[in-house]
Amino acid sequence: MAFYPEERIALFIDGANFYAALRALDIEIDYQRLLKEFQNRGKLIRANYYTALTNDQEYSALKPLVDWLSYNGFSVITKSAKVFEDHETGKKRTKGDMDVDLAVDALIAADWLDHIILFSGDGDFCALVKAIQAKGVRVSVVSTSRNHPPIIADELKRQADNFIELAELASLIEKPDEQDQ
Repeated sequence: MAFYPEERIALFIDGANFYAALRALDIEIDYQRLLKEFQNRGKLIRANYYTALTNDQEYSALKPLVDWLSYNGFSVITKSAKVFEDHETGKKRTKGDMDVDLAVDALIAADWLDHIILFSGDGDFCALVKAIQAKGVRVSVVSTSRNHPPIIADELKRQADNFIELAELASLIEKPDEQDQ
C-alpha cells in the first residue's frame, strides 16, 4: 500500500507492545529517524506514544525515553501502572493497560486524518481498526510476524488495510552503528 504525500497521517504507538516487537527482533530504534520516515510518507500531524509508568520506583528505565520523546515531537500519554503481588508465587506483576486511551484518541483523530499508523500487534485493536475504517480512514499496522509466536495477531493483520513488517522497516529506523557515525 502506498502512502500519499498529501494525506494527513498520525502515529499511534502502543509502547509496551511495540517494545516487545523490537525486543523480539533485537532492534534498537532511533525515534527521530522513525518520525522522519513517516514525515516523508505524508503530512505527519501527530505522533502519540502510550505507556504506563510505575510510581513506586525512584528511577524507571522508561523515564529517559518518555522525557526525550516529549521534547522531540511526540505526544506522550502515560498513566500510573499498578503493581500486584501474586500471593502464591510472591512475584510482583505490573499492570498498566493503555489500550482504551489509545483507542479513544485514535477514534477522535480519525475525524481529521486520512491514514492512521498503529504500532501494535494486539488483536484487541481489531474493533478499533474496523471503526476507523468505517469513518473512511485507512489503517496501517506496524508489528512483526517474524518470531514465534508472532507479535501480530492474525485477525489484526487481516483487518488492517496494510501490514508493515517491522523487520523490513528496521533499516530505515534503527539507531546507526557506532562505526557508521
